[in-house]
Amino acid sequence: MRRRAVAVRLASLAVVLTVWELYGRSVNPILFTYPTAVAEAFGELAGSGELGAYLGQSLQVLAYALLLAVGAGIPAGVLMARFRTVELATDLYVNALYSTPMVALVPLIVLWFGFKVPAKVVIVFLFMVFPILINTEQGVKNVDRGLLEVARSFCSTEPRLWRDLVLPAALPFIAAGVRLAIGRGLVGMVIAEFYTSISGLGYMIVRYANAFETAKLFVPIVTLMVTGVLLMNGARALELWLAPWQRRAARET
Repeated sequence: MRRRAVAVRLASLAVVLTVWELYGRSVNPILFTYPTAVAEAFGELAGSGELGAYLGQSLQVLAYALLLAVGAGIPAGVLMARFRTVELATDLYVNALYSTPMVALVPLIVLWFGFKVPAKVVIVFLFMVFPILINTEQGVKNVDRGLLEVARSFCSTEPRLWRDLVLPAALPFIAAGVRLAIGRGLVGMVIAEFYTSISGLGYMIVRYANAFETAKLFVPIVTLMVTGVLLMNGARALELWLAPWQRRAARET
């Protein structure tokens, strides 16, 4: 089954790249490009060290924001789910901020935090924290009530209840929130780099778009796509390591 899945994906990728190559060669290179030209540009940018330097800057911002989003989103989600007063006091602000287009807040964040790394981290954090928080809250609320009653009957304290029952049971929801946050975080990272200091993959996109170097423009775009896929797969692998009981369900799907 796994070999068949890999074969289907590789065949699909080969078809897409072939069609792209054939079509791209027939279009003005200022407007479009093709995979071999992108590969050549990738080798040039990677060989000069430019791609690695800008990718490292972007990943640094993403890593800081992800750590902050996980560190704030999971405890906040658990608190909102476990304590009705906390939920009533905070859900209005969470829903308001989550529904607000974060792009609209970027100029204000830049005004407060400047144009360097702290502003980027804050922007990406705001993109990432709410999927984690909301999914954690829903996961905790979906914990089996019977299991909670059993734990209470054995005089489990609230901290032990969180550690031994609530968080493990909510882990699939939390992991789904982290995967969603990674996708939103990549979007926020590029937007932050458009508006702030000259660095990162976002700067490469603006630079080569303004220079009409389409093949080089596709290099950071493809790099972002590959980075997103790798990070999401890494989050999925971490989930299966932390919750080995999920492996059977993963094999069945």
